[in-house]
Amino acid sequence: MLVEQINSEGWARTYLVTCTHNSLAALIDPIHANIERDLALIEERALTLKYVIGTHTHADHISGGWELAEKAGCDFLMLEGALTHGVSRTVASGSSLWMGEVEFNFYASPGHTPDSMCIDIPGFLFTGDFLFNGNGGTGRDDLPGGSLEVHWKALAVLQSIKENTVVMSGHEAPGTEPQTLLWNREHNPVLQMSSFEEYKSWQESEWERLGSVSAIGVALPANLSGEVP
Repeated sequence: MLVEQINSEGWARTYLVTCTHNSLAALIDPIHANIERDLALIEERALTLKYVIGTHTHADHISGGWELAEKAGCDFLMLEGALTHGVSRTVASGSSLWMGEVEFNFYASPGHTPDSMCIDIPGFLFTGDFLFNGNGGTGRDDLPGGSLEVHWKALAVLQSIKENTVVMSGHEAPGTEPQTLLWNREHNPVLQMSSFEEYKSWQESEWERLGSVSAIGVALPANLSGEVP
């Protein structure tokens, strides 16, 4: 198995998971602007794209999910109840799926969005915007469908994840190296909090610090409708 982060620019991260035994591949959280690059990479490596997977409905960039799946002839997969356009297959929380010799385990992790999920494979946890590394904390909960209370309660899903698992989040500053869940329990401020009040105060300070999401007026409608401007 091979796990790679394939975006060289920007904060949004796309992951390529390859079963090296039979050359099957999955793309997690692809970006619409990178579709041709992603397909070229798949072709260059003589891989078969088996799944395109979305961790949640994005508000800050347009997903490449439905178009990649259509061009590659594969499934676009998200959690049950997903809001993103073009999902052809859904998974339930607690379910698993095999891609060759790689097993994907899916866990609902709502709060940032209602359809957020984490994906656990041996050694790696893909968290989308549910959890970031270190000072990044978690994704903001003030966007459409977000809920502070739901997100705080959903953090309990991490209790079932092995502590040496590496957190592969949906956004990080360029050059940021992913870290283990154990490291994050010691360095991520959210995972050190003991009360919802602490979490709420931290989130509200993040909203003020970050300001508005500039792309939301374009990205979110496109992801919901499938019509890319």
